Amino acid sequence: MTKRLLGRRDFGRLIPLTGLLGASACGGGGGGQSVVDPFAGMRPSGTVEFHEVQAAYMYGGSGGGGTLHFRGRRYPFVIAGAGIGGFGASTVDAYGEVYELRDVAQFAGAYAQIRAGYAVGMASGGELLLRNGAGVGMRVRARREGLMLSLGADAMVISMR
Repeated sequence: MTKRLLGRRDFGRLIPLTGLLGASACGGGGGGQSVVDPFAGMRPSGTVEFHEVQAAYMYGGSGGGGTLHFRGRRYPFVIAGAGIGGFGASTVDAYGEVYELRDVAQFAGAYAQIRAGYAVGMASGGELLLRNGAGVGMRVRARREGLMLSLGADAMVISMR
């Protein structure tokens, strides 16, 4: 059985979200201030790990999959995304914490993502802060391989397998 990653409704959610995030990431009143950690002091609901392939030349796309660890169970998922701000191609192995997840059904959906990172060969660094429409958030540390400079905003759709 073939599973469709992005439907028409998903693209309808992604495109306006990437434009809105891109405008704010490209100087929409930031004044050089750093991003405040929205999860500071919060206790994680679970953890997440995923592998993703990214490619960008101003606009970018990504896809991959991962596992949510929540209340002693593992939930596999797939990722598809689109965004602005970056150059190059890389693979990403990421892990981190999930916040404000009360039911596994809240995890799937479109996430807004703010990112900053780099990859040159095997040397890399970066962190992702994500939040979906159900209020679920993630703080994820990324290990990249490839050649990529990444600074911008994306939307990412997570679908449960």
